[in-house]
Amino acid sequence: MVSLLRSSLVAFVVWQLIRRIRRRSTSLANIPGPRKEHWLKGNYHRIFQDGLKYNLDLADTYGGAVRIHAVLGAEQLYISDPLALQHIVIKEQDMYEETDMFILGNGLIFGQGLISTLGEQHRRQRKMLNPVFSITNMRTLSSLIQPIADQLCMILLPQLQVDGSETEINLLPWVSRSALEYVCQGGLGHSFDALNPHNESEYIHAIRMLGTTTLRLLFLRPFIPFFVRNFSSYWRNKMVDWAPIQALKDLRRTVQVMDDASREIFSAKKAALAEMHTDEEPISDTPAVKTHGQDIMSIMLGANTSSFETDRLSDDELVGQMNTMIFAGLETVTSAICRILWILACKPSAQARLRSEIRDAKYASGHSSSWENVCLPYDILNKLPYLDAVVKETLRLHPPTSLLSRTVRQDTVLPLHRPIRSRSGEVLERIPIPKDTTLIISILNANLDRDVWGEDAREWRPDRWLGIEAYGRDENEDVFDDNQNGEHGHSKMPGAKTEMRYPGVYANMMTFLGGGRACIGFKFAEMEIKQVIVTLLSRLHFSLPSVPDEHGQVKEIYWKISALQVPVVHPPLGDGITPQIPLGVRVVRDGDFELS
Repeated sequence: MVSLLRSSLVAFVVWQLIRRIRRRSTSLANIPGPRKEHWLKGNYHRIFQDGLKYNLDLADTYGGAVRIHAVLGAEQLYISDPLALQHIVIKEQDMYEETDMFILGNGLIFGQGLISTLGEQHRRQRKMLNPVFSITNMRTLSSLIQPIADQLCMILLPQLQVDGSETEINLLPWVSRSALEYVCQGGLGHSFDALNPHNESEYIHAIRMLGTTTLRLLFLRPFIPFFVRNFSSYWRNKMVDWAPIQALKDLRRTVQVMDDASREIFSAKKAALAEMHTDEEPISDTPAVKTHGQDIMSIMLGANTSSFETDRLSDDELVGQMNTMIFAGLETVTSAICRILWILACKPSAQARLRSEIRDAKYASGHSSSWENVCLPYDILNKLPYLDAVVKETLRLHPPTSLLSRTVRQDTVLPLHRPIRSRSGEVLERIPIPKDTTLIISILNANLDRDVWGEDAREWRPDRWLGIEAYGRDENEDVFDDNQNGEHGHSKMPGAKTEMRYPGVYANMMTFLGGGRACIGFKFAEMEIKQVIVTLLSRLHFSLPSVPDEHGQVKEIYWKISALQVPVVHPPLGDGITPQIPLGVRVVRDGDFELS
């Protein structure tokens, strides 16, 4: 059987190579781009594996549309041009769909959630979910899940030196655990007790390893559609058993653990909803938390029950939303919070300025004697100008996910705001794209576009956001329109030098994308990030590692940009692979505030 599996893989690779060779001459051949660097990987290993400089150089050298070489010799188009992205994610979004490997791969892992569906099914799901993530619901959830940030702070405080000196703490696992609690309590109304240091449940371990495991299998993704469409689940499982790839076995176990837990929570919530109008208390072993039915899943179930039958989501679809919420709200938010803490550790003056703003806001609430313990309500939290600027600028400069893909479903022509020069010397304002071509959306290069954000676009400068009256969508708007055209609220976008606009749903940047596949939970993520930062900075001060080892070397944190942005420690004090962010932490002192 092992030999059969290997023969099938070899046959598939050969078949794909023959197809690519036959299609070697395409309309993309005249688009400028780098030479192929590997016979199998093309340029993919440079783009997707620790590829910050390589990705930036692509846009600097070739412009907003670049031909690249993908796996098995396929030619793809790498896009950061604003007009092209407007067509891809807004105006012609139905023509530019998620790739088969993305949709089918997510379906295998998460089930029938938003990131695993297309067309009418996807639109029906978003119609149901858009109101669930309203500002009104976020406002209610804010006070209910604030205790998670408080608990994180209370876990870190006892680890500090009693004399007030710094203690080095790897913050990443604690931030990750708190992010898991946020999404589980706020999203599902359920606690896995993830912040309990003695709790190493199989679920917590599985969900925290999911991102790392999928990254280990990155170059198997192009094969997913072939195996899904040609083999039943029985034979796919057999192939995983036979394949000498431990990451595949780990991923299968992770998916099973995650799905079992989600279905248990879902069953308990359905039972509670059915008994809501009775005097009986629902009986369940599932540990619910006191969200009083205001968690996202409870609201979703209520909305689903009251909807017309044709609009309702199936149980499998609802479970798929749960799995999707947990993963989508874990890795990306963990990365964003860790990045902000790292930046503030690098920039003590910015940390002092932000802490002063937080203190002043808490003083203004009338609790001056113990301002550190004050919890800011949602509306005040969202109106702190420097906090908002720090979060927006970090998400602009360092988007947790820097690349996404789309497949063109029919022959089309893609317009460009900035013409490019073809390999033959012709100026191109439009690019013909054949059906089934894959496009890579460079969120990173769109967010760092100097023509939009200014010559300092690659610098972390939160002041660019201050004094801006209108940028992006209305901050109090309950539901964003999946078909929004990106033309409102742009009159004073920070750093804009031209009339170019990116079609992002969040502050004109592409971090949360735009259109019908924009991140539906971006307001929840923003709220969580702000709550955690405000809570930690009220009591704790952060700095870069400074204690040398016996050889006089100090830990150096480095951010690897692959599918996600991950902090590691450079050798020899780290392996350069294991995600970690060791920072010096101590209790806040009087001198840790901005001088007035």
